[in-house]
Order: sequence, then C-alpha cells, then structure tokens
Amino acid sequence: MSDPGGTELSATLRRIERAAGALASASVARMDEALPWFRDLPPDHRSWVMLVAQAGARSLVQWLRDGGGTADSTQEVSDEVFATAPQALARSISLQQTVALVKVMIDVVEEQVSHLAAEGEEQQLLEAVLRFSREIAFAAARVYARAAESRGSWDARLQALLVDALLRGDSPDVLASRAAALGWADAPPVAVAVGRSPGGEVSAVLHTAHRHARRIDTEVIGGVHGDRLVIVLGGAADPVAATGKLLGAFGEGPVVVGPAVPSLDEATESARAALAGFRAAPAWPTAPRPVPADDLLPERALAGDAEARRRLRHDVYAALVRAGGELLETLDAFFAAGGTLESAARSLFVHPNTVRYRLRRISDVTGFSPLAARDAFALQVALTVGRLDPVVPVAPTQTLPPGVTKTLPTGDDRRRSL
Repeated sequence: MSDPGGTELSATLRRIERAAGALASASVARMDEALPWFRDLPPDHRSWVMLVAQAGARSLVQWLRDGGGTADSTQEVSDEVFATAPQALARSISLQQTVALVKVMIDVVEEQVSHLAAEGEEQQLLEAVLRFSREIAFAAARVYARAAESRGSWDARLQALLVDALLRGDSPDVLASRAAALGWADAPPVAVAVGRSPGGEVSAVLHTAHRHARRIDTEVIGGVHGDRLVIVLGGAADPVAATGKLLGAFGEGPVVVGPAVPSLDEATESARAALAGFRAAPAWPTAPRPVPADDLLPERALAGDAEARRRLRHDVYAALVRAGGELLETLDAFFAAGGTLESAARSLFVHPNTVRYRLRRISDVTGFSPLAARDAFALQVALTVGRLDPVVPVAPTQTLPPGVTKTLPTGDDRRRSL
C-alpha cells in the first residue's frame, strides 16, 4: 500500500465504504453471539454500539485515505469515532468491555478482507487493519481516560461540598443528599480525620486516599481545605487504627481523629473536634500520629476550644467536686509537692497509703491518672479551667414529711443561732 491515495486503492476503499453497514451489522451479531454481557445490555445501549460500529467502519476508510495504512505512518484514529454514543454508554460499558467489542469488530473485518480488498492487495489491507485495531484501541483508552479525569474532578467537587456541609453543621437532609450522590453507604461508625494535605491536584490527593481505603475495606469521603485534608471514614471499627493505614494520603505533620459517631448525620461533632485538635496539635510535639482528638483536650482548651473547656470542667473538675473535697485537696497537695507522694502525705497529715488510695480514686472518677505525666497535665488544666469557671453541684433537695412546711428563719432566729 505504497500510495494510499492512489488509484490502486480506490476500488478497495469504495468496497469498504459500501460494506460499512453490513460490517457493522455483522459485528453486532457476532458480539451478541460471543459476549454474554452484551446480550444483557438495554436495547438503547445496543443501538449505540451499532452506531459506534458504523462510525468505526467509516473511520477505517478515512484513516486509509489519510495514509494510516502505510508501515511508517504515524496517523492516529480520531477519538470522534466514539462521539456518536452518549457519555452514558461509557458509564455502562467498561474500558475492558470496549476493547472486547473492538476485537470482535476487527475479527469480522479480517474475515472479510478477501472480499473487501482489490486483487493483489489482500495482505496490505490485512496489515493495515491490524494497525488500525491498535490505533482505535488507543483512541478508546483516551476517551475513557478523559471521562475518568472528568468524573474524578466532579467527584472531588461533590466530596468538597459534603465536607463543607459537615464543617458548617448543615441539616441532616443536606448531608444525606450529598452523600447519596457519592454513593456513601453510611456504614457505622463514622469519624473524621484531619491532617495536612500533601499538595498537588485535589483529585489525585483524594484518589490516593480512596486507594488506601479500599485496601482496608473502609468507606471514605475527603476534601482539601486550604492546606488541610479532611477525610470522613465509615465502617471502620477502630477509626484511629484505620486512619493509621491512610497516612500515605496525608502530608507531613499531625493527623487528628475525631470521636466516632453512629452516622454521618452526627459527624459534625467529630469534624469539629478533629479540626480543633489539629489546630492545637503543635503544642504536643511528641503526640502519636494519628492522635485521637480527645487526647488533645488540654491543648484544645488552652487554644480556646469551648467544647474542650466544657468537657474538662464538667467531666473532670465537677466530677472531683461531686466525689468529695478530699480528692481535690489531695490532688492540689500532690501537685504542690512536685508529684512526690510522701511529701503530699506529710502536708495532708495522712499516711502515704491514703494518698495512694485517693490518687486511684481520682483516676477512677476522671479517667486520668495523676501518676502519669500526660494525664497529670490534663488534670492540672482541668483544675485551672474549673476554678476559672466553677461548676458547683446542686445540693439534693430535702424531703419533708407530709403536712410539714419549711419556714425561713426570722432575723431574731438568725441572730440567736449566732
């Protein structure tokens, strides 16, 4: 085929052009016979495949006219061969299935070479068809690659919108609709992890996160906000451990995991805790990676996180107040003695074993052990927060016998009591 545009090929090209419809029909019939999944396609999808097959036959003619049939040609097949089918076809048929369809069509054309080629040009046409099959496969790959890039960008925008809704605390209906658009199954528990983004294209960052998540069978939705990567995890029994296996998706620096919640509707709480922890994490340089947001309560309180202050005030300081004054007194003495048990016992005029017992009670009541340096720091912050904004437990109401009313003492009564 030394002169593709010459008169020696004009008869071959005319034959292929006239046979385009028959080649497309034969190809579709062969697909129906050889590919079980093709038989299950809806009628409209099968008709789109027929249109693509007809466009492929016309493309073969144009490609030969443009010189694509020569051995040293660099002529590519135009991606327009797939433009006759809507984008819905690319979502219904995978790239692997498309390659199978192309192979069937090329097989049919090869079988018809003896009828399509002019006398003496059978071998040249066969070689040209083989080269054409390679080029059309590359064209299909380009089409699917562009579709994947477009879908990846769109998914990244949807994920970013969902993460924005979580951080703003939007209504459950808004969260549910955006999660449904992403195919989120809302497998419990749900937790939010925050770390630094590694930089680069957002879709590439999220693709890395999804790739790691697939390995541990965990659902994830992510978004990049400035220099932060926010990932929502679903279905991980231990979100902190699961985040540890997703660290490859984050950049350098701390990674903080919010508390687990039952569903996406309640994930705003987890997201806020994780963000507050991420802002406060630099105050604990030796923190594990990832670190639970609850482990950063003292740093979060010092950084101005109202929720951390509330928890330290209610769950630690108020718990000690309710448990009895000797626990607070013992804790103050223990800290004043620099953590030396015997010195604290001397200042309290009690036996060291009494101090040991009270310290164990403090650990049981608050969940923080004064004997552990990290827990002692949290307890000291809790005492400071609690005393700046004290919460005094309400005294129990005294129950009086029926018919008896309580009267307030008069001024003379109060003076006599003194």
